Amino acid sequence: MDYSKIIRRAWEAYDSTKIIQTVEDISPRVSTNYVYRITFEDEDIIIAKLSYFGKYEHFKEDHRIIHTLSNNLLYPFENLLAKSLLRNNRVYTYRYKRGKTDAWVVFYNPVRVLQRMPRRLEDAQIRKFGQQIARFHKACSRLRHILPKSVKTLRTDIQLLMDRLDNDKTPFTEEQKAYLRQHCELFLKNRLKCNVRSFDIIPVFIDWNIGNFSVTNKLELYSRWDYDWFRMSYRMMDFYFFSRVVSDAGDKTVFSYGVDPMMEDRFVIFLSEYHKINPLIADEIRFLREVYRFFILNYVIKNGNYFFSEQYAKKFSNEERVGKLAGFFAGLAIFISCLGLFGMATFMAEQRIKEIGVRKVLGASVINLWGLLSKDFIVLVLISLLIAIPVAYYFMGNWLQHYEYRSEMSWWVFAAAGIGAILITLATVSYQSIKAALTNPVKSLRSE
Repeated sequence: MDYSKIIRRAWEAYDSTKIIQTVEDISPRVSTNYVYRITFEDEDIIIAKLSYFGKYEHFKEDHRIIHTLSNNLLYPFENLLAKSLLRNNRVYTYRYKRGKTDAWVVFYNPVRVLQRMPRRLEDAQIRKFGQQIARFHKACSRLRHILPKSVKTLRTDIQLLMDRLDNDKTPFTEEQKAYLRQHCELFLKNRLKCNVRSFDIIPVFIDWNIGNFSVTNKLELYSRWDYDWFRMSYRMMDFYFFSRVVSDAGDKTVFSYGVDPMMEDRFVIFLSEYHKINPLIADEIRFLREVYRFFILNYVIKNGNYFFSEQYAKKFSNEERVGKLAGFFAGLAIFISCLGLFGMATFMAEQRIKEIGVRKVLGASVINLWGLLSKDFIVLVLISLLIAIPVAYYFMGNWLQHYEYRSEMSWWVFAAAGIGAILITLATVSYQSIKAALTNPVKSLRSE
């Protein structure tokens, strides 16, 4: 559907006297939001966000809270958040509902963008970032009593997932459903063990990445946009994405399921600096594990079909297809190679049948003769490995560069492939080698 038409309708309902000249799609393509830059005939510019995820009531509630927050944050965060356009002193939202299409729109004044954080932070930059986030969370915490209430909670989101698992239309097997229910129940139980009722509830944005906020040249927070995962919750909900920003791999501004960034020393540096300004309690640190569990259950399992865009699904589907084809043709190539090896082994055994007979008469054992016939093939395989391994390393490295988060190529992978090739070669040529070694020398030397 052409969502720009909905944007135009939304603006016309807001102010029909101001004429739109262009609607430019500037969406990041990594979430449920469609973001547009609107230019008017008088060259004024505003930003429009269109969403269709969740419920319109939650969308309206979130932006009402964000607007109140942005208007009440004090220095140095008074201009950090983009401010929504108002009508009759309330955040203006527009709902388009026709047939199966249900989408809603909000308008923002553009925020100024200074510089982005480096993709990979040095230790000093991690410390500065930890200090800035601690101050921002403190500023948000001071406003928690004046912000509008939210109906969304972690418990209600997990309960919604459990209700969906009871629906026969879910794409999970019974075994998968049981596994997911177990983790839902663990989250609800451990949530109480961590005494979350003692935690402050503040506005959290959850999805922090270097693509949705900017900083000054002193790495002080300057502006923040894109509020796709905003909610009123515990401050620890922000920390999974903070671990990605400070990770050794560097923030790639793409979706990732990995828990590894939370296990790095670099994240501990971040937490230490945060703690100096906005102290954490032991229960909050213990709750980090449940934060990750909630992220997987809610944003990956429950809402993954919304957040992980079609282009990524297609990309990984294509890779899976290529992997299956590569596996099939690799197996076919190995089979054809084995036929060739078997033929060469048969030919060499025939050519050296008299030599084998003489050696056997002189006392050579079956093992000696098997080694004699197999040695030449092993040498050829070793030469081919010396050529193939560097070539494979180079091309595999290039292929992996297309992925922001990727596996490292370990030496043992190539060692295992080499050993496998040698074992396949030995298994292929051994039949003819042993057959020739067991042949009665009288028969092979009769003509002599």
